[in-house]
Amino acid sequence: MSSVPDDLRYSKEHEWVRVDGETATVGITAFAQEQLGDVVFVELPEKGARVRQHSSLGVVESVKAASDVYAPLSGEVLERNVKVIESPELVNSQPYGDGWMIKVRLADKGELAALLSPDDYRSHIGEGSAAAGD
Repeated sequence: MSSVPDDLRYSKEHEWVRVDGETATVGITAFAQEQLGDVVFVELPEKGARVRQHSSLGVVESVKAASDVYAPLSGEVLERNVKVIESPELVNSQPYGDGWMIKVRLADKGELAALLSPDDYRSHIGEGSAAAGD
């Protein structure tokens, strides 16, 4: 079973968000990387690019397929994770750590309301809350 950290918010497209003030760090969930298999390439937007909620922000390619990564929130890209571009396997080994994708300055904090809570995300992927390993 994948773990679903309790300090994050989630999109139905399997991105996670960690909000710190006006900045949101975005990555893909452990569930998503398990579905993809070994990640071999990551394409991310440049610093200064604008992303819109529910629009593609980049691409993750695995040995199985290429998949869009969707912006869970709108805003301006403050930083992209160069480490994950150079070492795409970080998406598999550390999806909630060094495998993050981008940091965004939030355009509208109200968009957070559209994201799933950890319990809602667990239900979305078919994990019972007992599987969280509290």
